[in-house]
Amino acid sequence: MAIQWYPGHMEKARREMLKDLKLIDLIIEILDARAPFSTCNPEIDKLGANKARLLILNKSDMADEKENRYWAEHFASKGRKALIVNSRTGAGMKDIEKTVSVICREKIERDLSRGIVNRPVRSMVVGIPNSGKSTFINAYTKKASAKTGNKPGVTRGKQWIRMGKNLELLDTPGILAPKIEREEVGYNLALIGSINDEILDREELAQYFIAMAKRRHIGSFFERYEVSDELTEAEILSHIALRSGALLRGSQPDTRKAALIVIDDLRSGRLGRITVDERQD
Repeated sequence: MAIQWYPGHMEKARREMLKDLKLIDLIIEILDARAPFSTCNPEIDKLGANKARLLILNKSDMADEKENRYWAEHFASKGRKALIVNSRTGAGMKDIEKTVSVICREKIERDLSRGIVNRPVRSMVVGIPNSGKSTFINAYTKKASAKTGNKPGVTRGKQWIRMGKNLELLDTPGILAPKIEREEVGYNLALIGSINDEILDREELAQYFIAMAKRRHIGSFFERYEVSDELTEAEILSHIALRSGALLRGSQPDTRKAALIVIDDLRSGRLGRITVDERQD
């Protein structure tokens, strides 16, 4: 299954983003901590190559804690500051303003040398669909200033948000890369809900995750469904269907429904804190 999703509104958003970049001092990119590599959009690297950058590892409470630290250190080794954040609880949010001041120190000092005082840092907030970008903005502004939703593509319009005297945020719609180059990136984006489910073969997607659970010995998966990792992916789906009462005519296991159960359990956190991206060492 080759996963590609780039509807027309994303291309329109990309063109608008390109126009707005001349107004921007800083790009804040919201990543899903469950898939930090896969949700880091290479289009942003191209569009914002000469801009200051801050990465936000959002939804950190749903990702493996050790992996959160690894990915923050991994990005730091590449010269990019990354903060571990949980927008829903506000964890990590207090470090953002101080970090922005450090990243944009040259810009702030340049303004002061020209006699420009209290000019806010202008930041563009970007992220792929369903990365929690709008929830992040709402938590940071402490009000419902940006639309939120649990489906990719909720934020379609452009929104400027003033943050006191020090920061202005430009919200942008979520966009993916026009072409997903690596197969595992497409699968991982689909697993965390950043790809429109309607274009997916969810049974194949669930088998991809089951293979990952077997390879990486994700005990919480096998404990939840009381199943052995010695079975094949297809056999495990059949077991889950039978165990859940998901049956077709003749009491045959409905593996499609079982696949939906697995994907929903993963996305909701019922399988525990799981980072789907493999380390890049």
